[in-house]
Amino acid sequence: MEVARITTKGQITIPIEIRKKLNLKEGDKIIFLEQDGRIYFENAALLAFNRIQDAMAGEAQKAGYNSPEEMNELVKEIRKEMWEERYANNQTISYEYDANGNIGLVEDFVNDTRLEHR
Repeated sequence: MEVARITTKGQITIPIEIRKKLNLKEGDKIIFLEQDGRIYFENAALLAFNRIQDAMAGEAQKAGYNSPEEMNELVKEIRKEMWEERYANNQTISYEYDANGNIGLVEDFVNDTRLEHR
């Protein structure tokens, strides 16, 4: 059990062990929830991600994608199309995927500048 003190401004410091368990870092937001008369809090970003993940469960299979590899290929194709649309007026588009499958410009010759995209 961890204990925290409330300041005159209504603030508390979340004990480090709790922050680690919830993967909370400086600037993160938490959400307060009530269930069965008890108040608890969660990492707001992780809660939102988990709810989206639950809502999307089974949608890939319904669309005919049966493996993570198939979904990764679809995501790569969509990203490529988006980049091509975004930079359609450029004379030269060079892009590559990083180890995580993120697409990024290698060089953008408009104005002879290099651009990076994450």
